[in-house]
Amino acid sequence: MKSLFNPGDRDTLAQRLSELEPTAQRQWGKMDSAQMLRHCAISLGDALGERPVKQAFLGKLITPLIRGQIFGDKPFGRNAPTDPTYVIKDSPDFDAERARLATLIDRVVQRGTAKTEGMIHPFFGRLSGEQWGRLIYKHFDHHLRQFGV
Repeated sequence: MKSLFNPGDRDTLAQRLSELEPTAQRQWGKMDSAQMLRHCAISLGDALGERPVKQAFLGKLITPLIRGQIFGDKPFGRNAPTDPTYVIKDSPDFDAERARLATLIDRVVQRGTAKTEGMIHPFFGRLSGEQWGRLIYKHFDHHLRQFGV
């Protein structure tokens, strides 16, 4: 299973991020490429413990039923709902957001699985470090596919 904590997988994501263009057309969803970069950066904050997070009640009910799909090999599908916390409505600067995301990725990787262990995702709840690595990889892959990279 691919993971942000696997150097080869991380290098592939970094290459794909470098190929993303500010004018890339989305193939689904509502965000433009700069908004997507900020969305991904904000989501990394949860793995870094940057804000207090509680698991949503709906997540407590559904997560046990879908855990295998979320952390399995199959890519995320299109048009999954986005938690309102991660919806970006303004127009961020593409280059600044790409640089910020790269910095946050480095911070998560430097912390490693041991220091992401037990951090809470707002929908999926408390995750292991390995689960965080898989989830982050799949989330980024989903959005890079959204923009054709």
